[in-house]
Amino acid sequence: MRPLEGVRVVSIEQAVAAPFCTSRLADAGAEVIKIERPEGDFARGYDDVAAGQSSYFVWLNRGKHSLTLDLRSPQGREELLHLLEQSDVLVQNLRRGALARLGFTFQRLAEEFPKLITCSISGYGEDGPLAERKAYDLLVQAESGLCSINGGPREPARVGISLVDIATGATAQSAILEALIRRGVTGQGANISVSMFDVIADWLTVPLLNHEGGKSPKRLGLAHPSIAPYGVFTTRDRVQILISVQSDREWKKLCTVVLKQPDFGVDPRFATNVARVANREDTDALVSASLAKMTSDEAITALLRADVALARVNDMEGLSKHPALRRISVNTPNGPVSYPAPAPIWEDETRSYGPAPDLAPLKQAK
Repeated sequence: MRPLEGVRVVSIEQAVAAPFCTSRLADAGAEVIKIERPEGDFARGYDDVAAGQSSYFVWLNRGKHSLTLDLRSPQGREELLHLLEQSDVLVQNLRRGALARLGFTFQRLAEEFPKLITCSISGYGEDGPLAERKAYDLLVQAESGLCSINGGPREPARVGISLVDIATGATAQSAILEALIRRGVTGQGANISVSMFDVIADWLTVPLLNHEGGKSPKRLGLAHPSIAPYGVFTTRDRVQILISVQSDREWKKLCTVVLKQPDFGVDPRFATNVARVANREDTDALVSASLAKMTSDEAITALLRADVALARVNDMEGLSKHPALRRISVNTPNGPVSYPAPAPIWEDETRSYGPAPDLAPLKQAK
């Protein structure tokens, strides 16, 4: 038995954040009824690379039931009301105030369904100066300052995945699970609001505190602003390897085993991380000169012998062929699609994953 079997979730959702949240609830056994507008979730049209279907939709909607409702119609709203009478959780990422304009205010939901857990996902919250703005992942990456610390020295850059959406969906999922635990004790429902801006602002705490402490982060590409050496070095056969030295003890071992220059391990210019960061250019030059003389296999062998953390700088081809990549296969209307497996592994449970749904015909209330 999966943890959320017997829990019914209604989700009025589109795009990424809310679907990420509810896909994980579905993985855990919840019955998830995805409400789609008559033309369907617009994420269905984002691309066509997954057996002719959207990669976003196939990834984020496995295990759900699709129900097409026109919530602007009395019949559609009546059907939604009927569903809520039999549900435990409502997730929605409509534009702020849209649910209330349909007649489903938070006050009404709390009064008529006191055990219902409602989770609303928005860009900038239910109140505040930006509450009315449309918000999408890249917009919030820019507005929050995330782009300013991502990329190389010359210009800011987008994080290459929908990080804000995914982080928001994961935050909403954890809040819903907390609410379900509390309801199991008190019988009380909940009204939860999760904003994309709040989520990523929380995740940006360290760079924000560095800025407010007088050490505003600089963009360093594939280097770490607070640790050295922590960056990319190129071997003789032109392979890029990212290494991370987390302590002064590791630095001494790197100097002895890999650089073959143990004196640099105690040299005041490099002996502590603070000194190495202050002398980053010289620190990196020492490492670069040594690794440039080795092949990638030689460098990796030496670094592992020194117990230095490392990674190849891979691309998507590298990920596709990576020996550590775990996959699942999900059925779709166009056939099975294979993609990365969810991270949690349950020792006493073999997870199965439901299909991604086709767009159902328009549903009207009986």
